[in-house]
Amino acid sequence: MISGEAFDPAMQMALDEVLTYRVGRGERPPTVRFWEWTAPAVVIGRFQSLRNEVDLEEANRHGITVVRRITGGGAMLTEPGRVITYSIYAPPELVAGMSFQESYAFLDAWVVEALRVLGIDAWYQPINDITSANGKIGGAAQARRHGAVLHHTTMAYDIDPEKVPRVIRIGREKLSDKGVRSAERRVAPLRQQTNLPRETIQEFLIRTFAERHGLEEGTLRPDEIDEARELVRTKFGTWEWTAILP
Repeated sequence: MISGEAFDPAMQMALDEVLTYRVGRGERPPTVRFWEWTAPAVVIGRFQSLRNEVDLEEANRHGITVVRRITGGGAMLTEPGRVITYSIYAPPELVAGMSFQESYAFLDAWVVEALRVLGIDAWYQPINDITSANGKIGGAAQARRHGAVLHHTTMAYDIDPEKVPRVIRIGREKLSDKGVRSAERRVAPLRQQTNLPRETIQEFLIRTFAERHGLEEGTLRPDEIDEARELVRTKFGTWEWTAILP
């Protein structure tokens, strides 16, 4: 399990690819990583049109970076201290025989269990949401490549309800015929559903995972960080990748 160190948005995208590759090659054991962000970002899915999803003028005005991840799914606004994000890197045998929908439910089941123990009426909503009676809590995305499964989920702890529709074009007219659109769902951040601090919720999630599946403390290796930085330079930090679907 890796947690603690914060990185900028492009570096987070690169680390996901590097760690998926390392697990697929057997150079790292199956790993769960909790992210910490150093800057706000709109993260768009691999198959989304940049123009359809993001109001770049508004994003720039608010100092929000736009990055593209290697998994599918919809756009999300992430800000330091306002989300809980984790990734699971695992061999494909873990979800062998499961459909994508079944694997989403399986890989997020421990989170739903933990949130219920904390008093939040949470459940899994196909195909890739964690939700509640008050609204959506978070969304997951997956990629199966490099001989491994990457599954990551971002849950809202606190959001600015006015900022999200300004920077993400949910509900607006399409500017391009390309790309998968983000689903328009009411978000109910965890802070509205519990008085617990974000750090307390995250610590309880980690403890729940450890009780169900076992955990050993780990860290990012220097060569993994170096490889991710190079991927930021050549891929995730470039306009060519971010606008690969304009």
